[in-house]
Amino acid sequence: MALIKEVRGFIPEIGKDTYLAENATVIGDVVVGKDCSIWFNTVLRGDVNSIRIGNRVNIQDGSVLHTLYQKSVIEIGDDVSIGHNVVIHGAKIENGALIGMGAIVLDHAVIGEGAIIAAGSVVLGGTQVEAGSIYAGVPAKFVKKVDPEQAKEINQKIAKNYLMYSGWFKEE
Repeated sequence: MALIKEVRGFIPEIGKDTYLAENATVIGDVVVGKDCSIWFNTVLRGDVNSIRIGNRVNIQDGSVLHTLYQKSVIEIGDDVSIGHNVVIHGAKIENGALIGMGAIVLDHAVIGEGAIIAAGSVVLGGTQVEAGSIYAGVPAKFVKKVDPEQAKEINQKIAKNYLMYSGWFKEE
């Protein structure tokens, strides 16, 4: 069973039909929407400030979400995919975005709707990633715009796949 821990009077709220891997950790001021999946060795650490996660979000294995005390929060929209070993620290991720494996997104960055952050990229604090664009590199820079329908199709396919994968574990 996942570790769900109250801190400073905040008890995490987990939405209906959300899958939590056995060794996922959810701490403090965290609200997770419905139909989400929080995978193995993932940590949602809402001990110093809030983490808000929309519906149908998948946060894949080994990812860590944290904030700055009284300075930043995490807001994640609906249908977002966060790849394996991602670090999100006090950023906003808008609907339908995809954060690639091993990426780091720092405080006060905003990842626009349907945007893609390439694997291994570092999005510096305060960066504004335009909706429907691809950013890559260290530090992450604009690469190109993607066809909005194509990006939506790709990103939603990944989100739907993770909803299916989590169903395999809920049945056991």
